[in-house]
Amino acid sequence: MVYRARQSALGILALTVLLLNGCASTGGDIDPNDPYESFNRTMFSFNKGLDETLFAPIASAYAQVTPAPARAAIYHVFDNLAYPTTIVNQFLQGKIERGLEDAGRFLFNSTLGLGGLIDFSSGTGLPRHQEDFSQTLAVWGAPRGAYLELPLLGPTTMRGLPGIPADTVTDILTWVGSDTWDYVMGGVKRVDQRARLDSAIKLRDRSSLDPYIFQREAFLQKRRSLIYDGNPPLDSQNQ
Repeated sequence: MVYRARQSALGILALTVLLLNGCASTGGDIDPNDPYESFNRTMFSFNKGLDETLFAPIASAYAQVTPAPARAAIYHVFDNLAYPTTIVNQFLQGKIERGLEDAGRFLFNSTLGLGGLIDFSSGTGLPRHQEDFSQTLAVWGAPRGAYLELPLLGPTTMRGLPGIPADTVTDILTWVGSDTWDYVMGGVKRVDQRARLDSAIKLRDRSSLDPYIFQREAFLQKRRSLIYDGNPPLDSQNQ
């Protein structure tokens, strides 16, 4: 499992080198925030086509045959397994009080919440937070860098690349079970995520003349909001 995380990190690094050496857009009208737009649009089209032919139908069938309470329980389990990522990054960002609160949330949901099946903590006044290593790098002052659309993984930034393997290490799912179990659980997690995003994806495709730009700007805006805990300053457009 550690080997797979290392493989992921090396694959991301190799892709980054490829982008830096040959995939930047050329010409006089280059968006400085999206210098790899040509590559990104190609990957966006690839991901969109794969989603329409594979992930969307599976997610639709999943939503139809799985009752809403069961889908909520599945989501809570995966959210709880990944919650140590939030805890670790709260402490790395110096948010000690929030880190302790999130540690309590994880403990309560893992025990009283039956391994995360029930979101016990929200009812006790312990809200859910979302932190990751990319946000930590932003807090530490690392520049955002160019926007990227990665195959299968979707949107990120240059700053977000090291966060992909880092956040994998702090996800309990990485360390539990056999390879077969990991693939099965990973597949269920991906399908559940896709089902939860269905309305947003339909909105993107229905209401935008350029779905790529819509997704890029929505992603960057959401990341700014997360970095500043929901209160981004007006001058945070490049964060």
